Amino acid sequence: MIHPTLPGDFLWGIATAGHQNEGDNTASDTWFLEHTSPSLFREPSGPACRGYDRWETDLDLAAGLGLNAFRFSVEWARVEPERGIVSAVALDHYEQMVDGCLARGLAPLITFSHFTAPHWFAAAGSWTAADAPARFADQCDRVMARFGDRIAYAVTLNEPNLEQLLQEGAKLPPEAEALKTEMLAAAARAAGTASYASANVIPADRQDEFQEAFTRAHRAAREAIKARRGDLPVGVSIAIADEVALPGGEERRDAKRAAVYDHWLREARLDDFIGVQNYERVVHGPEGEVEVAGERNGMGTAIAPGSLAGAVRYAHEVAGVPVLVTEHGIQTADDTQRAAFVPSAVHALAAEVDTGTPVLGYCHWTLMDNFEWIFGYGAQLGLHEVDRVTFQRRPKPSATAYADVVRAYRGTLAAGRI
Repeated sequence: MIHPTLPGDFLWGIATAGHQNEGDNTASDTWFLEHTSPSLFREPSGPACRGYDRWETDLDLAAGLGLNAFRFSVEWARVEPERGIVSAVALDHYEQMVDGCLARGLAPLITFSHFTAPHWFAAAGSWTAADAPARFADQCDRVMARFGDRIAYAVTLNEPNLEQLLQEGAKLPPEAEALKTEMLAAAARAAGTASYASANVIPADRQDEFQEAFTRAHRAAREAIKARRGDLPVGVSIAIADEVALPGGEERRDAKRAAVYDHWLREARLDDFIGVQNYERVVHGPEGEVEVAGERNGMGTAIAPGSLAGAVRYAHEVAGVPVLVTEHGIQTADDTQRAAFVPSAVHALAAEVDTGTPVLGYCHWTLMDNFEWIFGYGAQLGLHEVDRVTFQRRPKPSATAYADVVRAYRGTLAAGRI
């Protein structure tokens, strides 16, 4: 029996991202890097899941799961494919998506930058350019002017700390770092510029520089969004593992937190919420990370449904603002793992809310198997599989498992048993 502790206005959602499912995002920096030689990307995104054309079908799938929120990104590269050239057609498209969400009872949760940016922006200094905050603020302003009156939450940047997380945990081998550098140098030559950069392929020696740049961009975006609508909740979403210390491992755990999360958690004190994106637990011992026994996911780490609650707890402790789970899921080709994992994680999250931690909602990553950046189409995190020829979406058992959890919690609240 579920102990119903989640608030009545809790957001039950799904998270998506434009470049990963829309397809043919040809004016973006990521598209350019996918087609650079050499490339760190396993394969090009190509048509992705044809989500740009099939958005109504995808909103129907989300609504059919009993959800009340849908997170998606507005692709800056589509809206401003050339510097100073704004596409009214692209803005029309995203406005239709917002209205489509509302028509289906889905609160639109908008990400203003989900890693990708226009090619021209990447070739002109990317996020570290002096005018980058102003250019991003202009993009936020034009989006807000078009449909900002109808969105529910605004996420400025998606995982600006991802590269620190990957490097601090040594998730990428040294040869991948070398290939990244070679790819960016080749992209700069191909673009005819001094440098080329993108938000989720940052060289190790530029991490501090980009953190400062992302911070300036986030602040500029927040100001632009609030200028149009002061009551709209604005925040940033960060990648955060549940860092757990065994006796003697506290110093290593705290150093990891300080290096990867704490800057953004302190920055979020000025925001309305902090977005948490959690996929794993890391256990620290006196000598380093400890490999925990148990069933493994597709990332090779132990499956830990309680990791989300732990990450949420720490995020709120430091930031002091409510938490919105903007992403949570599991990479695995075995959907039975996902179908068991999601309900367990949600129940643990509800127990954390019971202790007093304010959580606004939960968005599962993701609606369908899609383009997972450098891993291409090999990583599977969706509640639906996608036929790579016909692009038909087919629900997995985990879609039913998530829908059942949502139905149980929302049904209990509707019955007034809180």
